[in-house]
Amino acid sequence: MKVLFIGGTGIISSACAQLAVERGVDLYLLNRGQSQRVPPKGATILPGDIRDKKSASRALGEWQFDVVVNWIAFTPEHIEMDLALFHGRTHQYIFISSASAYQTPPANLPVTESTPLHNPYWAYSRNKIACEERLMQAYRQDGFPMTVVRPSHTYDQTLLPMHGGYTVVNRMRQGKKVIVHGDGTSLWTMTHHRDFAQGFVGLLGNNHALGETFHITADELLTWNQIAEMIARAAGVEARLVHIPSDFIARFDPVWGASLLGDKMHSMMFDNRKIKRFVPGFAATIPFAHGAAEIMAWYDADLARQTVNAELDTLMDQIITAYESAWPI
Repeated sequence: MKVLFIGGTGIISSACAQLAVERGVDLYLLNRGQSQRVPPKGATILPGDIRDKKSASRALGEWQFDVVVNWIAFTPEHIEMDLALFHGRTHQYIFISSASAYQTPPANLPVTESTPLHNPYWAYSRNKIACEERLMQAYRQDGFPMTVVRPSHTYDQTLLPMHGGYTVVNRMRQGKKVIVHGDGTSLWTMTHHRDFAQGFVGLLGNNHALGETFHITADELLTWNQIAEMIARAAGVEARLVHIPSDFIARFDPVWGASLLGDKMHSMMFDNRKIKRFVPGFAATIPFAHGAAEIMAWYDADLARQTVNAELDTLMDQIITAYESAWPI
């Protein structure tokens, strides 16, 4: 099976690329070669920029593919480029959407693939919805062989789950207070990228997946308090958590606020029966406690990875001070 990944060296796609090659897929990666992650041995690199039609066309030449996966499409304009490039030259096109496209806040839990798509809080999610709608139109009107996959919070050893990354761990290790949005009890799902890959690779070349949408997540449910405490434990410290409403945080940092109001502040749990039905045997087996230890081992292995954003660190102090001044304990 000849498969093209557009991207292929990101947090999620790197694990999928590795597993695909291990399973005998003839894998090609179209990217600019700027990632620090090393492509898997056995993959063929096609140097090119998908945002530049001439560059992409030159890299692709006359290649035909059984499957094309675009890991880095974010707007309807990106989809239009792909429709022009790949119509008639692939048997399956997989668009990587986002679980944040689901109705926010969800009216019913757990979320299934038939949950409505509606997120009035986050432009990123609305753009993903627009991409899905355009692809579904192309499937229905022109027979374009699309499949949609919606990851939720998927991580590897480089990705700390809190806004600010290692800056938050540094605060923990200094004994400073750490912000957790809301009261920290909303439920969340953390999915290891190797677990995600097990479900995803099973969709490659799967004729039953054409015209279908899937999310692929772990089944483990955690509160944000538990997530912060697991990271702190892996870092060898005890977290001093301070709970601050998401809309209060958004007043100080609109970007951080949008990611909370449009995604993380709401409890999200996913029904994974569909992906398990289409990919028999799929099961997420890596608990976040293990993942947190893997993350901290990666950061602690190299001081250069322990980057602290001084401006954000100061902002967090300001948010905490402002909140505790308004609501003295």
